[in-house]
Amino acid sequence: MLKEGALDKFQAIFGLHVEPELPVGSIASRPGTLAAGSARFLAVIKGKGGHAALPQDTRDPVLATSFAILALQQLISRETDPLEARVLSLGFIEAGQAGNVIPEKVRFGGTIRSITTEGLSYLQQRIKEVVENQAAVHQCSASVDFMEETMRPYPATVNDEAMYEHAKQVGEALLGESNVQVAAPIMAAEDFSFYAQKMKAAFFQIGVQNKNEKSFKRLHTPFFFLDEEVLPIGAALHAAVAISYLDNSAVETH
Repeated sequence: MLKEGALDKFQAIFGLHVEPELPVGSIASRPGTLAAGSARFLAVIKGKGGHAALPQDTRDPVLATSFAILALQQLISRETDPLEARVLSLGFIEAGQAGNVIPEKVRFGGTIRSITTEGLSYLQQRIKEVVENQAAVHQCSASVDFMEETMRPYPATVNDEAMYEHAKQVGEALLGESNVQVAAPIMAAEDFSFYAQKMKAAFFQIGVQNKNEKSFKRLHTPFFFLDEEVLPIGAALHAAVAISYLDNSAVETH
């Protein structure tokens, strides 16, 4: 929609995301940064394969990968301000299939998260440097792909303070002050962040937890449950935020 210009004439945007840790009838958000920026990466380290009994005739990409993965963790523990949240997690490693053969290459990849968009860019730069240099130490070559064409990195989701305050006041009027909470920043990422870069934006979590259930089921699991009582609440909140915003804008222009 952004690429096609569908939102060029809009001044503000409001969004909701279901949250099973909050009971139905409640919402939560915060001014400023709510959700982290994220990116994925795929690294390939190439060496020279051969028989495991003759390691001197090979250039072992498994060993190079092991050193690279350990070195990547220092980007969080030694290069990140402890007060600025960042995450680097490896999700897969693919090498050979035989125990007595050193493979030609190793593929591995994962995800990075940062509570700031600048921090995300820093991690991308350093991941490339660390992987390539660790490969070189072991006489291997390496490439790092952040897959930006197929999985564009998400910037951090940052709420406009005035828009957040507007939505908060509407929520308090609709749901009661006790049902509007201040959320902690989260390391999940949200594509709503692209809209927030374009215009004034506020993104809120809306509770879907059924009070009769003994335990809640987290998002993105096969057991996630949506209490449909939230549907009219979410619809009413969306409508009220939009209508009151337009009414306020009309008063200001007159």
